Amino acid sequence: MRVLPSERLFANAAEGTPIPDSKAELPPVIRRTEVVAFALVALLVIVIVVVLYLARAFFLPITMAFIVGTMLSPAASFLERFRVPRALGAVLIVTAVGAAVTFLVGLIASPVMEWSSRLPELGAMLKEKLHVFDRPLALWQELQSLVGGSDTLASVQMPKFEWVQPTLEFLSPTFTEFLLFIATLILFIASWKDLRRALVMTFGERTARLRTLRIINELEVHLGNYLLTVTMINVGVGIATGAICAVVGMPNPAGLGALAATLNFIPIIGPVAMFAILVVVGVIAFPSISAGLIAPACFAMLTFLEGHFITPTIIGRRLALNALAVFLALAFWTWLWGPMGAFLSSPLLIVALIVKEHLMPVNSPQLPED
Repeated sequence: MRVLPSERLFANAAEGTPIPDSKAELPPVIRRTEVVAFALVALLVIVIVVVLYLARAFFLPITMAFIVGTMLSPAASFLERFRVPRALGAVLIVTAVGAAVTFLVGLIASPVMEWSSRLPELGAMLKEKLHVFDRPLALWQELQSLVGGSDTLASVQMPKFEWVQPTLEFLSPTFTEFLLFIATLILFIASWKDLRRALVMTFGERTARLRTLRIINELEVHLGNYLLTVTMINVGVGIATGAICAVVGMPNPAGLGALAATLNFIPIIGPVAMFAILVVVGVIAFPSISAGLIAPACFAMLTFLEGHFITPTIIGRRLALNALAVFLALAFWTWLWGPMGAFLSSPLLIVALIVKEHLMPVNSPQLPED
């Protein structure tokens, strides 16, 4: 006997099986709770950024001390193997780093002070050397007049140098910030072991403690290796730049080499700024523009080799950073904290990548491949 579909449905209903609804609602793509959670996270991020920006005088030295202290902690552990107390080792390390920084600042400050006292004269010389661009500027003015634009380039003048003092005030931290950084750095290195233990024991579960310990160990190792390798690479770039300037005949090659090594700690912006400085110094120092561009061209080739071959080979794939991520981190931290934020952009990006790697491991659910 053939059973009709309607009879099969009534039989299922009699047995207690629910009848499927043909107009069942599909689950929403984005639930209301997810929207609320996203909005709360966005507000939290905005509040954190505002607090970091407004309280820069406090958070910048503290963050700088924590990052630099994590980088220098392996050196204090190394001194402990020779029975040097950790507190004394912290003072010795900070003193040695301060002496190296003071030496670099001394090499850079002497030519900077000399050139700053001659800024009007050097500006006039630079304007005279750039007279070859008078014809292109005149053509541009004629083009503007033809299209009805404003004659903004009618009189090309050298910019005034009233920005020097505000720039120096922006670049140099206050004395209070410097003291806060030094004191926090020494205390952080001296008490790093206790801080590690307290941070690990904050969590109650054994799994969370092990994960925290792995994160701390990896941060210490990778940040220390990053500081050591980047410092060695930048010193090599500074020595090579000084040698190039000496061979070409640029004035004060030692100061230019020290400036190149210092600016190279800031990714992207540092090499570009050094290239511009070499162009200006070369154009002023040499009788022809072509002769003044020899040192900048050699420096551009040097930084190209360093950025694309030397640094990736030494640092390795583990700490290889995406160029877009580096640029965005550099832009954000420079806007937030200025030059010191630019210096901290790459270490903070490394910290974020390591924490993300442990909190979101590879075996967690991932997006399907294209």
